[in-house]
Amino acid sequence: MVGEGVLHQAIQSEDVESILVIGRRACGVKDTKLKEIIHDDFYDYSAVENKLSGYNACYFCLGVSSVGMKEKDYRRITYDLTIKAAEVLARLNPGMTFCYVSGAGTDSAEKGRIMWARVKGRTENELMKFGFKGVYLFRPGFIKPIKGLKKAYKISKAVGVIYPVLEFSIPKYVCKLEDLGNAMIQAVIGGYYKPFIENVDIKLLAEGKKLGN
Repeated sequence: MVGEGVLHQAIQSEDVESILVIGRRACGVKDTKLKEIIHDDFYDYSAVENKLSGYNACYFCLGVSSVGMKEKDYRRITYDLTIKAAEVLARLNPGMTFCYVSGAGTDSAEKGRIMWARVKGRTENELMKFGFKGVYLFRPGFIKPIKGLKKAYKISKAVGVIYPVLEFSIPKYVCKLEDLGNAMIQAVIGGYYKPFIENVDIKLLAEGKKLGN
């Protein structure tokens, strides 16, 4: 859902010149500035490395729910998979800004009781070590989907109906998918004063505001 939404906003943005989507299957979107690579193994990019240079941003939106998963399996999909991509991209594009979709409540200390939060925290911490031009760690909570897109979860659509109530009562824990996509674009264009982008920061960035600069 997040990847589709970020792609949608990137296509709409006049600030985005070209887009490369890497996926296991076609995304089903057509646009003059969009290219696609169908790739099966996200732990090995050797077969497509020659197509990954010349980009100044990565919007890394892959991920799974931790529900019912053992920590070893969740870590392989969440940490290992992300770091494999970062290793290749940092080598090929040292001037790149890496935007990673993490989650509200991520445990930067990596010591808490919540498994997914520890793994996400470890992933965030490791990404900061690669020497990218910038690393921004987006921590959305509930995300209101973009109307008309195909990948929205049923629960997100249902809860999205009462989004105005959530935004008023718990603004620190909710955001709109279009704001998340626009915030990622703005982070690459103008940066932000801190790497951890919480829901409130997502809204500010999406509006072009950079408090603290």
